Amino acid sequence: FDNIPGDQRLLHDSGIPVSDEILKSTGLLHWHIPTNQQNQIDTVAKERSYRNRDIITITKDGLGDLYEAKLKSYYEEHMHEDEEIRYILEGSGFWDIREHPSNSWIRCQIGVGDLLIIPAGIYHRFTLDENDMIKALRLSKDEPKWAPFKRDSSTDVHPTRVDYLKGIAVN
Repeated sequence: FDNIPGDQRLLHDSGIPVSDEILKSTGLLHWHIPTNQQNQIDTVAKERSYRNRDIITITKDGLGDLYEAKLKSYYEEHMHEDEEIRYILEGSGFWDIREHPSNSWIRCQIGVGDLLIIPAGIYHRFTLDENDMIKALRLSKDEPKWAPFKRDSSTDVHPTRVDYLKGIAVN
């Protein structure tokens, strides 16, 4: 992520490649599963004990007057108590994740067929790209805990954040 102010929906490519090793060190998981092979989603769901699923669609038309406010809220740095699992059915966007300990942003461009698992406790944010549309399958183990915890001094010591840091072996 280039950290240049401006439209969050633009690529913001820093030109600095991020290795698979660095992505793996954050706990982020990614697969590309073509939409004509969605049975593989069931396999991943079974392996990881995901029992619940629904579909979310984010568009200007669908959200109406709430669109800009929702997009802004998704883009505020936050964490969740559960993994955030998304399989992209249509559209595209970006997830930015905080690399630790450098605290730099890593921008992950996602599109149709991408399955992304963002670990509980990692600071991140989401935005659509210039296509202004995404449709995703959301998966969860139990009742979803998707309430965002905005980053502040209390989230730095939140048990989920502490467990995340222990899990990636960072002190």
